[in-house]
Amino acid sequence: MPCLSQSKSFLKIIGIPYFPNGNLQERLNSLDVENIIKQNHIFNNVTLASKPRVIKVLPKSDMAIVWIDIWDAQSGAKAKDLINRCFNVGSFIAMIRGANANPGVSQCKNCWRWGHSTFSCRIQGSKCVKCNGPHKLENHCEFGWCCKANKKMNPL
Repeated sequence: MPCLSQSKSFLKIIGIPYFPNGNLQERLNSLDVENIIKQNHIFNNVTLASKPRVIKVLPKSDMAIVWIDIWDAQSGAKAKDLINRCFNVGSFIAMIRGANANPGVSQCKNCWRWGHSTFSCRIQGSKCVKCNGPHKLENHCEFGWCCKANKKMNPL
């Protein structure tokens, strides 16, 4: 029997408490989110493509953002049905939004390391993407040790 080819759709759920029972020792995890999804009727016929990712909205916040990847038709029909829908999580109202692929890991544009944003980078100044020197990529040919020694080097 023929079936449609599938692709992944990326969604995020906002408005979910990071500490679901009000206990500051127990934080929301991917298993809790999977149980919430199984119990809610709007997720009928929806299959998760990977484990949900839970991230705290802000360091001092008690709310979470949950990213979910679902198996969907190439037209994105399931995701279109879910986007902008609301559902209850205890006494909270959660909303589903569309999302980009892999939003969880950020890369700093200052030091080029993974796991933090440019805003929270502790390094003074910038680092070059090519040689990791203390200059920006735009100034690599002027200040980079690899290009400075070689006069015939092509810029960028």
